[in-house]
Order: sequence, then C-alpha cells, then structure tokens
Amino acid sequence: MFALAIRPAFPMAWSTWIYASEGDRVGRELCTNFKIQKISFTGSNEAGRLLMRQCSDQIKKVSLETGGNAPFIIFDDADIDGAVDGAVQAKFRNAGQTCVSANRIYVQSSVHDESAEKLWRRSGTYQWSDVYSRS
Repeated sequence: MFALAIRPAFPMAWSTWIYASEGDRVGRELCTNFKIQKISFTGSNEAGRLLMRQCSDQIKKVSLETGGNAPFIIFDDADIDGAVDGAVQAKFRNAGQTCVSANRIYVQSSVHDESAEKLWRRSGTYQWSDVYSRS
C-alpha cells in the first residue's frame, strides 16, 4: 500500500500513510493533534479501543478495521504444499493489513519441521524493499 500511495499520480494531500514502530507515541499524537481530521486503523480490538478513546475528546472521525486474531492451523493430514500456500496468502494478503490476516500459525508437531522449512522458503521468495524508496 505504501508503494502505491507514494506514486506521483496519487494525490498526496489527500492522505498520509504511517507505519510506526513507536505506535503508542505516534497514535497518541494522531488522536490528539487538532490538525488531524480523521484516522483509519487496522489492528487489534485493544489498540482500536484505545485510539477511539483518545479521539473522543475532539469527536474525531475514526475508521477501525479490528478484531483480527486469526490463527492458521496445519494438521498432520494436510496437503503441506497447499497449506503453506494458504498460510502465506493468509499472512501477506494486502501486506497483512486485513482483519483476517493470520497473526500466528499453529502446526501439528509431526509436520512442524517440513511446514516450517517450506514456509521459510516460500516467504523468502517475496521481494522486500524500503517503501519510501523511489527506485
């Protein structure tokens, strides 16, 4: 999403995208700063509730996509290649920014090593980059 949002054709004055490693401090600033008219958030119920509470003094517009606490489970009778494909899609779909993105993967111990190896190899095929790089 970041890569699309920073393209020259995208109206930058329309929106600002923030991915913060210091979510508490950044979230508080977004919620209490009078220059910010609206926030949108994808994440846990707990964090969404906190953001909504912090925005309430200003009656700031808030859009929340919360509730995602979706495990992905692989049992020993699974088609491991198919399960790995499904797990990767469930985790990385829309950069992980959906309420149904898998946030943890449970694997039955008898197929753990095979599944972990295949997940590691498959996730390594993605190209990771700096979203702010224009190259």
